[in-house]
Amino acid sequence: MSLSRRGLLAAGGAVGALAAASSPAAAHAGRRRVRTGFERLAADGYTPLAGQRVGVVTNPTGITRDAQHIVDVMHADDRVNLLAVFGPEHGFRGTAQAGGSEGRYDDPATGLPVYDTYTKSGQALADIFTTSGVDTIVFDIQDAGARFYTYIWTLYDCMEAAALAGKRFVVLDRPNPVTGRAALGPVLDKAFATFVGREPIAQAHGMTVTELALLFNGEFLTRPVELETVRMAGWRRSDFFDETGLPWVPPSPNMPTPDTALVYSGTCLFEGTNLSEGRGTTRPFELLGAEGINHAWAAAANALALPGVRFREAYFTPTFSKFQGKTVGGVQLHVHDRTSYDPVRTGIGLLVTAKRVWNGFAWRPDNWIDKLTGSARVRTMIDAGAGADEVVAAWQGDLAAFRAVRRTYLRY
Repeated sequence: MSLSRRGLLAAGGAVGALAAASSPAAAHAGRRRVRTGFERLAADGYTPLAGQRVGVVTNPTGITRDAQHIVDVMHADDRVNLLAVFGPEHGFRGTAQAGGSEGRYDDPATGLPVYDTYTKSGQALADIFTTSGVDTIVFDIQDAGARFYTYIWTLYDCMEAAALAGKRFVVLDRPNPVTGRAALGPVLDKAFATFVGREPIAQAHGMTVTELALLFNGEFLTRPVELETVRMAGWRRSDFFDETGLPWVPPSPNMPTPDTALVYSGTCLFEGTNLSEGRGTTRPFELLGAEGINHAWAAAANALALPGVRFREAYFTPTFSKFQGKTVGGVQLHVHDRTSYDPVRTGIGLLVTAKRVWNGFAWRPDNWIDKLTGSARVRTMIDAGAGADEVVAAWQGDLAAFRAVRRTYLRY
């Protein structure tokens, strides 16, 4: 019996990866074996895609357990009629920095047309889906757990556009890398809706992408899409990413490790200030600082006695972004108890103390902080001298209401 190269690739990517992953050597000792939505889809013979012309919304995180990209695997499998790929921010193969994409091109590895979804929504995106000739759109991207991480709004926009274009939509699940235990932080005010927050969800939503898709379809989309979700197996809401046994691929250039994701939903707020959020260093979002800041900030932050985290006086020189090539002072976050750590409360505490100890502190002139936090409340309260606990207390009513809605859509 002989096999074509396409058949061999398909077997290696789907069946071979599943068999290898089932052995004790496939995961680090003590880690349970979490099966992603794609892994379960492949094991089921791609049944939900049978007879369909398929397009995939994905990026470099859409990989199998043995680190093959799902597009390469499906393209090599006769059971899938894969016609197109749709790339989000940073692009399908991940070559673009923050705020960029790869544009329209043909993928050199597969020959498939790659369409750019970044900044596109509504009818314009629906027209791209129509042009591609697909019947079913599959979404498989690793999220970071924060409202302002744009891939979940790519999901939202693609669901909305698929409904307009009359396409089916299938979402393949992956872990929330910072657990799905709780929703934290302020809830978006719709008056502040942008691509870093389309709908009123919490700043750290505590959901997986399939749960978010169900929430979007059930609560927010005026025209729900024909939706199917493929859940994971073996994932628990208390799992951090390093407990899943899955390989980590940076979902964006400045999200290099799961440790970055752990702090991101709080420290990304520094994008809305004149301080560096650590872009251009090997520890983005864990290092924060600016020219003129010294040891006083770390001391003030540690005095808050925030749970699960300590702050080290730090000095660094960003290679790009804010303060490129200049030595700045600030803090490095060291999370020592991630189960008690609250990233959003920590982010607020750092904003409050930075403003108090450094007279150069300023918000970005476009009030980007309001888009990140979802309203003007955090900015105006801090400007008025409110402490971290007072700011956190102000959003608890909205958060409780979101948690009640969220509970309906949890699937693990």
